Amino acid sequence: MSRLNNAVDKLNNAVAASPVGSWFRLDGSGHPRSRIGSRFTTEIRAGLTTFAAMAYIISVNASILSDTGGTCVCQPTAGDPICANSADYAACKEIVRRDLITTTAAASCLASVLMGLVANLPVALAPGLGLNAYFAYSVVGFNGTGKITYREALAAVFMEGWLFFILSLLGIRQWLARIIPKSLTLATGAGIGLFIALIGLSPNGLGAVGGDYVNLVGLGGCPAQYADPEHTSYCLSHVLQSPTMWLGIFLGGIITVLLMMYRVRGAIIIGIFIVSIISWPRRSNVTLFPHTDQGDANFDFFKKVVNFHKLEKIGNAADFNYRSGQVWLALITFLYVDLFDTTGTLYAMAKFADLINPKTRDFEGSTLAYCVDAFSISMGSLMGTSPVTAFIESSVSYGGRTGLTAVTAGMAFFVAIFFAPIFASIPSYATGGALVIVGSLMARNVAEINWRYMGDAVPAFLTLVIIPYTYNIAYGLITGIISYFLLNTIPWAIRKLTRGRISPPGYEVRRQWSIPEDGLLPLWMYVLISSDFSLSTRLVDSRTDSFPCL
Repeated sequence: MSRLNNAVDKLNNAVAASPVGSWFRLDGSGHPRSRIGSRFTTEIRAGLTTFAAMAYIISVNASILSDTGGTCVCQPTAGDPICANSADYAACKEIVRRDLITTTAAASCLASVLMGLVANLPVALAPGLGLNAYFAYSVVGFNGTGKITYREALAAVFMEGWLFFILSLLGIRQWLARIIPKSLTLATGAGIGLFIALIGLSPNGLGAVGGDYVNLVGLGGCPAQYADPEHTSYCLSHVLQSPTMWLGIFLGGIITVLLMMYRVRGAIIIGIFIVSIISWPRRSNVTLFPHTDQGDANFDFFKKVVNFHKLEKIGNAADFNYRSGQVWLALITFLYVDLFDTTGTLYAMAKFADLINPKTRDFEGSTLAYCVDAFSISMGSLMGTSPVTAFIESSVSYGGRTGLTAVTAGMAFFVAIFFAPIFASIPSYATGGALVIVGSLMARNVAEINWRYMGDAVPAFLTLVIIPYTYNIAYGLITGIISYFLLNTIPWAIRKLTRGRISPPGYEVRRQWSIPEDGLLPLWMYVLISSDFSLSTRLVDSRTDSFPCL
């Protein structure tokens, strides 16, 4: 064991002394801003652990986005207006799902490697949950029944990425994130969590919840032969008797939570693969490959195991017309949600890694990190996927401190590209439990909402419930912003008119809101436009930004 430890120490020291160590600022590299405690082997291990923790997104993202039908064209009939029972359309959707397996892994690889190499942050990126659900079910719709087409939605994502790039470069993105009331940002995250959990329980996941002829929703989970042939999400009888649903609940849900309780790394992907492996034999009641034409085709693809699947349907498919107002509404919503999602995640990861400047509340490499994220969003749209974002599963908690961790995770996603047949053979009931679990983790934000003051609590609650009830993040955000403005502006005006004599009960415990006092522009712009070099030096010493830290 001592020989092994000595060999590891020798390797760590050798890498730290190399140009690689200097670039990533490993401990012992001699760089003036080296990351204390960062060692080569620790960074590699953290990167692989990060991949294991977030690899579930490969199959989950493909499952969610393929529900739109992608670029497949539906030929409606009188009895089947949305091609829900069309064998040809189902076969096309399966090709789209395989394309999305490749796309998700490729986009995650590109974004994570860039984040590591350019921004030197231990943060991995991939298509985000919540945004992909909004993209699929609110914007494009099931089988393309939404307000805009898949191609138009990709164009909205592409434009969002470049707008984000400009906003990030000018520092506006970081500034906007600080002016939105905290209660709304917390409620948005929790509302998206409920939205994701509802998808996990729906027929596109576990199938435990479905349509109802009397109520808004009802119990599902019936075997296929007992579903309404015209409305497959409605059960005629035998609810909660589907063997695949119970397989997903117990092995993909309960077992996964138990593993997480004991802090088993990669618990979510372990649960997904347990359910999937049980579903692969063709002679079981829960098989993913029934003896049908489509089942035979899927099984033939699965048997390839290692195969590079070329994009057939969704590569470079964006429609850049921007004619519809709905495209711009989707773009604005993507901007808003991504603003808080990625900004909040990057800030949390940087804080955990002790990279935050306490004076400015900014972190080293922030501008470059936001620009990399924005660039990855646009590149991901060209590959055919919804917005890419930073993942909270990133490796800071596993000991990662530098971009070498993100590069390692990105290379693991690169390897996953060649295992498309495996990831394409993961059933929706295997990922449904994972969606519910991730949703529950996101819902923890409600504990930080200020429930003591109605002006904070009611807008947050409306945001929280409108998102899952309408299947639309945009509606929840709009409701929250309008209600917050009314419920806080009116009491403020009354206090001003009465010189503080009339205030609502609990006004003193409200969460204070104000426009940030620090400058709007990022440090690199102050340095660029300033001819006073002493001012530039003082700014560099007092503030942390990416460009001076290169």
